[in-house]
Amino acid sequence: MSDAPKAPKVDSTLSKGLMILENLVASRKSKGVTELSRELELTKSNTFRLLQSLVTLGYVKHSEDKTYAATLKTWQVGRASVENLNLRELAAPEMAYLSHETGEAVYLAVPENLQVIYIDKVESKKPIRSWNPVGGSAPIYCVGTGKAILAANYAQMREKLGPSLARFTDRTLTDLRAIDQEMQVTIKQGYAFDTGEFRDRVLSFGAAITLPDGEAIAALGVSLPDINMPDGGSDKLGHLVRHAADSVSQKLRRL
Repeated sequence: MSDAPKAPKVDSTLSKGLMILENLVASRKSKGVTELSRELELTKSNTFRLLQSLVTLGYVKHSEDKTYAATLKTWQVGRASVENLNLRELAAPEMAYLSHETGEAVYLAVPENLQVIYIDKVESKKPIRSWNPVGGSAPIYCVGTGKAILAANYAQMREKLGPSLARFTDRTLTDLRAIDQEMQVTIKQGYAFDTGEFRDRVLSFGAAITLPDGEAIAALGVSLPDINMPDGGSDKLGHLVRHAADSVSQKLRRL
């Protein structure tokens, strides 16, 4: 009978350094050596030496009040890992689910400045359908996927919209105060609804795909001509999209 495989050996110094870094990343305030050593059950001398290494490598900064905090380098590393994810593969089951449930065009979109770029789609099964190509774009404030991303990131993006917004149909929201109200509704219900604001009589629903910190990095959407909208379909489609996007977001949290 063969012995059970041994667990791989973990380098003690590396694991302790990562413990300190994870603690500082999760904290809303900087911390001193004594506080960190107490929370992580490390000696003060060991904590200090590890902090000096993290400072030298650029992952931690040492403030004048002798406390330590994580730098943006940790964010940059995390951001790079997100950008290397294959979102198409990750979201494929949810896109298939939305297609099966609605029969309409399903899109996966990512933000690019004040636009959204469609990076994947499932074609509509209906004879009358909406159409946008993979690689196509739309203003972020006009379509369901864009509005969902905008709402999730509104604190950072609002000032970028500017006082004057282009009009595409008679339903386009071009007033910043109207968009403020729309973002509040979108956040409350968990999905965005485009009432024909980019293309006349083409409706779309979108929900944001978010990182654990709440930042939206993409969105799932369903688009359809208004003639295809069933009675009471707005709530149903909105909740389907929200459920699908939440599922992808949960996958990101487990990576």
